[in-house]
Amino acid sequence: MAAVLTFHPLGDADGTLIDLADGRKILIDFGDECTTAKDERRIDLAAALRADLIRSGKSGFDAVLFTHLDRDHVYGAEDFFWFDHSPRLQGGGRARIGELWVPAAAILEDDLPPFAQVIQDEARYRLLNGYGVRVFSRPEALAGFLALHGRTLAHVDGLIVNAGDTVPGYELHGPERAQFFVHCPFGWRQDRNEQIVDRNQDSVVLQAVFHEGGALRRVLFASDIDSETLGLIVRTTLRHEQGHRLIWDVCKIPHHCSFRSLNKDDKGTVMTAPIPEVRHLFESCGMPNGIMVSTSRSIPGNDLDVQPPHRQAAAYYKAVARQSGGRFEVTMDHSPARNPQPCKVVIDEQGCRFVSLLSQGPGLLRPATTASVGFAFPNRPVVPDKPAGFG
Repeated sequence: MAAVLTFHPLGDADGTLIDLADGRKILIDFGDECTTAKDERRIDLAAALRADLIRSGKSGFDAVLFTHLDRDHVYGAEDFFWFDHSPRLQGGGRARIGELWVPAAAILEDDLPPFAQVIQDEARYRLLNGYGVRVFSRPEALAGFLALHGRTLAHVDGLIVNAGDTVPGYELHGPERAQFFVHCPFGWRQDRNEQIVDRNQDSVVLQAVFHEGGALRRVLFASDIDSETLGLIVRTTLRHEQGHRLIWDVCKIPHHCSFRSLNKDDKGTVMTAPIPEVRHLFESCGMPNGIMVSTSRSIPGNDLDVQPPHRQAAAYYKAVARQSGGRFEVTMDHSPARNPQPCKVVIDEQGCRFVSLLSQGPGLLRPATTASVGFAFPNRPVVPDKPAGFG
């Protein structure tokens, strides 16, 4: 059985299902804001996932990751999932969560709206009871939270995963043939910021690695981080001589194709010019024929909306795709009106294939092309202004 990534068309929101080779299911985010309008192109995420579970004969997901607690990543979860902490939120065909994965910020935030509070309550309940949760990073404030409840970090050490570690329970040579490496969040940065939570920058960024057909295929899930955090990830990874952790065959590009993920200080007029570290990530670490997926609305032709997606960022990603022989895809471009459908990436012995109801043919990628001046494919290093060993 191949690994399959299912990207649901949710507008500027996220909900990606990973089916592993051994049948396990991992869901990354749940931003369900579709309406009943006749021309609605956003999918009913709850209905789509429930149908998938029924087809698979499963009652829930082996793991659910909420990368952070913004509305576009958690809305509707309160009505869809079974939550152990509250009998009110159980029964009625709700989907079970085997392991709940959250950033430490999700444990520590204050004054959350109800649709996010329920996830924090569940994460805290599981953490304090020592089961069924993975918390990413261990800022000092986490120890303080635990102390208020008569616990210490030693009590929950096995439930915490730091940046630079892999998530326990997933092995490349096991039946799942998958591994999840944590790039972010950084606990030390939350300490430096005096525990002020920045949801986007303290969100979870992962590299998923799949062992299919005797080869490794890598997927970068970049959450909603900006160029400063993405640059920090690149510098830190290179400093630790772990450059292979930056390689990607598939990239869920950050923040719904926002220019701020490339260069938070300069959108550009026609195309966003990324900061050097981000340029290194996309132009040197992307494999030939790479697939970039923007979980967003269709790319606009103007700048009337300040919110992403931004056409200048899309222009850069499209240029990278052209030079690598790859492709840049937008989830909402593949969702027909009145019959919303997800797009998929199939990862098997043939490599990575993009598949969509609206795509022509089976979605096979064309061969790599020769890189032009200014790009670095395949995988010639573009050195950041400051090399590994700083930051």
